[in-house]
Amino acid sequence: RFSFCQYPFIISIAAKKVIIQRDSEQQMINIARQSLVDKVSRRQKPDMNMLFLNVKVRRMHLVSDSLDELARKRADLKKKLKVTFVGEAGLDMGGLTKEWFLLLIRQIFHPDYGMFTYHKDSHCHWFSSFKCDNYSEFRLVGALMGLAVYNSITLDIRFPPCCYKKLLSPPIVPCDHNTFVGICDVTLDDLFQIMPELAHGLSELLSYEGNVEEDFYSTFQVFQEEFGVIKSYNLKPNGDKIPVTNQNRKEYVQLYVDFLLNKSIYKQFAAFYYGFHSVCASYALLLLRPEEVEILVCGSPELDMSALQRSTQYEGYQKTDLTIRYFWDVVLGFSLDLQKKLLHFATGSDRVPVGGMADLNFKISKSETSTNWLPVAHTCFNQLCLPPYKNRKELKQKLIIGISNAEGFGLE
Repeated sequence: RFSFCQYPFIISIAAKKVIIQRDSEQQMINIARQSLVDKVSRRQKPDMNMLFLNVKVRRMHLVSDSLDELARKRADLKKKLKVTFVGEAGLDMGGLTKEWFLLLIRQIFHPDYGMFTYHKDSHCHWFSSFKCDNYSEFRLVGALMGLAVYNSITLDIRFPPCCYKKLLSPPIVPCDHNTFVGICDVTLDDLFQIMPELAHGLSELLSYEGNVEEDFYSTFQVFQEEFGVIKSYNLKPNGDKIPVTNQNRKEYVQLYVDFLLNKSIYKQFAAFYYGFHSVCASYALLLLRPEEVEILVCGSPELDMSALQRSTQYEGYQKTDLTIRYFWDVVLGFSLDLQKKLLHFATGSDRVPVGGMADLNFKISKSETSTNWLPVAHTCFNQLCLPPYKNRKELKQKLIIGISNAEGFGLE
């Protein structure tokens, strides 16, 4: 029978997001139902916790606790996610989940952690090529990305477009586990998006009009520094004995790019790939182009506060009230950094979802408290509770203090 899904190029990214959400919800229902049936068939008393992926973590041991929890509960990854911070009274209606993602991503992508390398010229992260004994943490990052898409959470992850192309190579995990995954055709353009200086050098090699062999004196060999030791790798058999010439330089550049973006990080990316697809395994991924996967994972970094102002709902206030007018006057005058902090404070994320600001369902509610109090946010519901401050200066001062000191959940 005819289906628009047979022709994904005519479906908008917003519509594809709805399809993936519905597919995720159906998978969650099926997994929860199966858990209930299993419990009843063993004549055990069912409880609500069995319907969720319950993750309990300590803030001081966030990465190790998360790794242990996701590894131990691998069979529950397709259930609805619910996060608890040990020692805190917050109840997860979505807000704790958002903060867990935020803090975990921040720690994992820190340069000191060593899993990813940040390239300042391209403002993106790429997989570290350092060899290690255990790639489970790369699987964790993949699972995190999958959980984010599966639970409709946007992440501040800065991978180049090439990463998402590899993530869909293939879009469905092959049955034969000996099949290579995460390997795709890469070009110099892909390298430009990660390491522009190196890519520029290789581009100049291709266009060089002199004698490449005599002037560059290169072979089919690359060198990489690993923990202070320079290691060499042949790009082809006996590559260290094959000079780069005007005739074979295109092959050299192609092999070099393939080595950097595919071969040197294969084990790291394969673990990442399987982690992502362990959660997000769905035929709906066949509908997506790589750039659409990036939008689903990361949302949009472009903040349009005027659009947010137009779509905001009010409770206890009218949009013409003086406090509301002060609020938008202050927010529209904020720097980009403060606007991101406000969005993070109120929604748990500083990224804009696929449908734009209107999809946030942002609400400002009147807080019947003293104007000495700071604003309060319910990130589960994208709701900002604002006391009726008497003037613009007071509102700005209290708002900046609130959004600049907003981590942790201490209220139940």
